[in-house]
Amino acid sequence: MADLARQRAAYAATVAARAGTRDEALIRAFATVPRERYCGPGPWLVMDETGFDTVPADEPAGLCQDVLVALRPEAGINNGEPSLHALCLAAAAPRPGERVVQVGTGGGYYTAILAELVGPGGRIDAYEVDPDLAAAAARALAEHPQVAVHARSGAAPPLPEADLIYVSAGAAEPLAVWLDALSETGRLILPLTPERGGGGMLLAGRRGPDAAADILDARFLSRAAFIPCLGARDPAAAARLAAAFARGGMERVRSLHRGTAPDESAWVAGEGWWLSRRAA
Repeated sequence: MADLARQRAAYAATVAARAGTRDEALIRAFATVPRERYCGPGPWLVMDETGFDTVPADEPAGLCQDVLVALRPEAGINNGEPSLHALCLAAAAPRPGERVVQVGTGGGYYTAILAELVGPGGRIDAYEVDPDLAAAAARALAEHPQVAVHARSGAAPPLPEADLIYVSAGAAEPLAVWLDALSETGRLILPLTPERGGGGMLLAGRRGPDAAADILDARFLSRAAFIPCLGARDPAAAARLAAAFARGGMERVRSLHRGTAPDESAWVAGEGWWLSRRAA
């Protein structure tokens, strides 16, 4: 057990370094949450840039790597790359006592990381549309009383008010149901992805009670590719995203606007929303 604890600590340090963060709470969460508990029974199929490998069921330390772990290989559902999630979580900065909505909880690993970050005084509503995965996640997360797993889509109302909405499946647009659920200082993390090819991880955040509710700070954190988010895949929106990513310039996005006509600063414009290269 001591060796496994050391390996988990080294794994957490590697993940944090690749994510470019020194957040002690985040590093501690990655070092203490047992990844194998949330990835189904072994042996486990893992994937990195070199290809696939198998980790034996009696070697859980093999999951202490910055790799994908297949949950439903035939459906392309994975426990995602830890350093990407660490990058997103560091940017979104969940705090003790905050309320989180997670869309696409999978087996529950990153739900457990979030539970460590918000602590016992926080609340996590985790949505998973696959009923078998939702049931497995609920069992694995039973020791976290601040977590409620919902076996339904998180792309449909109703959703509770949240300080952070963390989407773990590719959406073609920031849905109104997510934006409407944000608290006055709420943040939304989601992969904006076209139908084919990679997209980007977008962080959008409201700016407080005195700021306009229809203009959010926004920026892309990294490139990303995710399994599609059911209920968030409008073909027209995906086509507009594909054209925007093909033009480039995602790194210049600075704000998200709702309910207004796009101006010359628009990077992409959807139905009722647009991303601007001008700061909020």
